[in-house]
Amino acid sequence: MKRGMRRRTFIALLGTLLARPYAAAAQQAKPVIGYLGSGSADDQKSLVAAALQGLKEAGFTVGENVTVEFRWADGRYERLPGLAEDLVKRPVSLIIAAGGSDPGRAAKAATSTIPIVFITAADPIKAGLVASLNRGEGNITGISMIGSTLEAKRLELLHEMLPQAAAIGVLINPGYPAAKVQAQEVDEAARRLGIAAIVINAGTPAELDAAFAKFAEQKVGAVLACNDPFYGSDREHIAALALRYKLPAMSFRREFADVGGLASYGAHFAEGYRQTGIYAGKILAGARPADLPVMQPTKFELVINLKTARTIGLAVSETFLLRADEVIE
Repeated sequence: MKRGMRRRTFIALLGTLLARPYAAAAQQAKPVIGYLGSGSADDQKSLVAAALQGLKEAGFTVGENVTVEFRWADGRYERLPGLAEDLVKRPVSLIIAAGGSDPGRAAKAATSTIPIVFITAADPIKAGLVASLNRGEGNITGISMIGSTLEAKRLELLHEMLPQAAAIGVLINPGYPAAKVQAQEVDEAARRLGIAAIVINAGTPAELDAAFAKFAEQKVGAVLACNDPFYGSDREHIAALALRYKLPAMSFRREFADVGGLASYGAHFAEGYRQTGIYAGKILAGARPADLPVMQPTKFELVINLKTARTIGLAVSETFLLRADEVIE
């Protein structure tokens, strides 16, 4: 090999070797989002899609300039601290903590430096996530769906739809952080409305089976499933139990009405998750969590499944139907 050719070959090889660290650095520079969810992947598909849509609107598309690693607790909240620590050790660029306040608390306990965006229906102040809704705190901010503060409204709607019902059964998951607040709110609303609220704590499918049998035995006029990630994921089971016992039932996510529950009332969860993605994108682009206020929903929707009403023999007044944002035929 001639001397000039050897020199050119050496320079080309040196250039390749020098370029490798920069290529590796470029790959590492692509942000990685850790998605910490209290529920299951199958149940949360539509909500994850909404979060990724928001992320895309903020300039980050999965597979192009950002990647996402998912960690699911599958309803076992005690797994969340370990899953959060796993993401921190990865390490990730940002954590989305979804499905109640427990993922947010687990992430907050695991890191004080990696940005966290939570989405919860519980009160984030009472849950210890932030001190104020006006701004984030340190490395954490997020979206408050204020779902756990709407139980009184849901009870009022059930009473309005079924004024003849003297007693309404109420399901509360004792493992939910806002369970005591929910029980208090339900009790106060029931006394104000002049009805009896029969509260049963149920945190497993078997306990839900027993609760509905008890409701039927006590001849309640309707059932309210309070805000809780487990009730959201077990919605098909709850809707099936309500149909079996011919009990009008209301929950907090519109998907409950989609799978056969009579009614749902609450914030538009998909929109909340989209906003979560937008916040994540803003932070990846350079915004500080402490400068972003905790967002709250502005839209609430009442959905009624008229097909279910007919199946259980319930006549819903035209006046009440006109109040609904959507009627499923």
